[in-house]
Parts: sequence; structure tokens; C-alpha cells
Amino acid sequence: MFRKFLPHDFDFFDFFNKEVDYVVQAAKLFNEIVKKGEVDQETREKMRTIEHEGDKIAYQIIDHLNKTFITPFDREDIHALAKKLDDVNDMLNTIVSRLRIYKIKNVDEILIEFGKLIEESVNSLACAINHLNNMKNANIILSSCLNMNRLESEADKLRDRALEDLLSKEKDPIEVIKRKEIYQDAETVLDICKATAHVIESILVKQA
Repeated sequence: MFRKFLPHDFDFFDFFNKEVDYVVQAAKLFNEIVKKGEVDQETREKMRTIEHEGDKIAYQIIDHLNKTFITPFDREDIHALAKKLDDVNDMLNTIVSRLRIYKIKNVDEILIEFGKLIEESVNSLACAINHLNNMKNANIILSSCLNMNRLESEADKLRDRALEDLLSKEKDPIEVIKRKEIYQDAETVLDICKATAHVIESILVKQA
């Protein structure tokens, strides 16, 4: 719908698809890590590489935004969407870094639950982004956004339950501090996905 009006040397939709693919890779790897219960150096570097490649795509989107007069939707929404996708990758990279630095080496059922929620939310995010180039897909996009909102609510409940259990059962205060931070960061990933869904919903409203 929009493509015939856009410059041919840069396709924003294509680059958003590339950026969200790195987010999907990061969520999948995070899920694998928490199921394994340990972050080795090779896996740590793999996550860092995914985050770095996603950063480059986000930079290219924003760089071309500054050079392009005609855009497929509002410039502010393009910038916000690129930034939010980058934020998801950044947070997943941060959590994996903390897991390694804190030497957490056991399988944590709470993190496994977070991993499932994160991967499902990110897959919904990818679905929304992949269909964004055609407003005839509005129902699919909106359904994906609603799912991200639902998953964020589930993550809130999981975080509260995790913190309650942690404070009542864990006797080591250092362990409490470490895991509390990681649980809260994991929930933040779902917060960012929800915020990204709001950006996408704004795009839908403006293009309706």
C-alpha cells in the first residue's frame, strides 16, 4: 500500500523485519539458557553478538529516517518502534550478563516460566511487525498486540509470586538480591513488549 510512494533505496518495513528477527533470536536463546540453567562464555558471546547486530539495524533505521523525507508512517513512530525493539534486545543481553556475573548455575523454574512468556510475547511482536506493511492485516496486528498486553499481565503476577516465594524461602540475603534483580529485569522485558505494542497500536489508529 505504502511502497510505491517510498524511496527505493531503503525499505523501512524490510529493516523492521530484520530488527525484530534479532529480537526473536535473542528470546529463543534466552529460553534455551534458562532451561539449561547456566551461561557459558560461548553462549554469552552469542547473545552479545545478537544484541550488537540488532543495534546496527536500529542505527540504520534511525540514520535513514534522518535522511528520508517520505516515510511509511509517522517519523516519531518509526523512531519509537526501532528504539523499543532495540530495548528488548538490550534487556535480554543484560539479564544474560547478570546470570553469568552472578554465577547462577542452577535451573530456576521461575526463569523458565519467564522465558516462555518472553518468547511468546516476542513471537507476537514479530507477527505484528511482519504484517505492518499492509493495513489489510490490521486484525492480525491488533490480535498480536492484545496478546502482548495479556502476557505482560501474566508476567506481573509471576514476578509478584516469585518475589513472595523468594523472600519467604531464601535465607541468603545476597541470593535474594541477585534473583530479585533478575526477576524484575525479566518482567521488564514484557513491559517493553507491551510498550512496543502500544506504538504499533498508535500506528494502526493513525493509518485507519
